[in-house]
Amino acid sequence: MTKFIAPQHEELLNVLKNRFEKNRIRHQSLTWADIQTRLEMHPHKLESLQQMELTGGEPDVVGYDKKTGEYIFYDCAAESPKGRRSICYDHQALESRKEHKPKDSAINMAADMGIEILTEKQYRELQQFGNIDTKTSSWIETPAPIRKLGGALFCDCRYNSIFVYHNGAESYYAVRGFRGSLKV
Repeated sequence: MTKFIAPQHEELLNVLKNRFEKNRIRHQSLTWADIQTRLEMHPHKLESLQQMELTGGEPDVVGYDKKTGEYIFYDCAAESPKGRRSICYDHQALESRKEHKPKDSAINMAADMGIEILTEKQYRELQQFGNIDTKTSSWIETPAPIRKLGGALFCDCRYNSIFVYHNGAESYYAVRGFRGSLKV
């Protein structure tokens, strides 16, 4: 470990390494030593990964961007992360609720964590590694024209199929959260 890695980040690196080794199907051509070196070069990204972990996302490497040299992490928990559920889609939706406001929104939480909410394409890529969200659902990045009309998109997996749905952006449910991505 390099000297600028905080003790809590050493523990996180161990968690990430163990997850990496147990889930080789997600990153067959990558090596942990290269990923750890990259993480140590960008310790501020460990803060985002720590938040992903603490909220139940179980982040893991799912790819490598050859153009930028960055490793791509997604939340790989079987169900939508527990620490990110019961939230509406974005700040505008949160502000529009007059009563029974949720504690936060997916877009706000993602920004605070330094991550991006998954797109539909990324959500479908994640499903290649096994069915996720079979009991929960996850908000996904919503195209501006849909959001402008008050809607937002979410996905889940039922009947071994991925479904994309819409809802009012201000809605929230105990089983709906969001998944994020982070490039390091």
